[in-house]
Amino acid sequence: MAASFEMLAFIGGIGTTELIVFGIIAVILFGSRLPSVARSLGKSIVEFKKGMSDLENEVKSSVYSEPSGRVGYSDHSEPSAPRFEPPKDSADVPESEVAHAK
Repeated sequence: MAASFEMLAFIGGIGTTELIVFGIIAVILFGSRLPSVARSLGKSIVEFKKGMSDLENEVKSSVYSEPSGRVGYSDHSEPSAPRFEPPKDSADVPESEVAHAK
């Protein structure tokens, strides 16, 4: 049980020894390209932070802003569907329409 806590101790913080090991590994892997890799990594981090800031501002503005232009029930004066008209009696329909319907 104590061994698992010692393994998790590294997650708590990065010390000087870990930074030196990380630096040596970075030099071995990237060599002369290390400055350009570090520069592109820095630009990526800046763009990510800028995007997160924009997203955070957009969410805050939408949450804390007043609702705009809600549609109330009184705004609708006419129904959108056509009116229902019951079928006409055959006595009220002229003969020409009855013959045409057949």
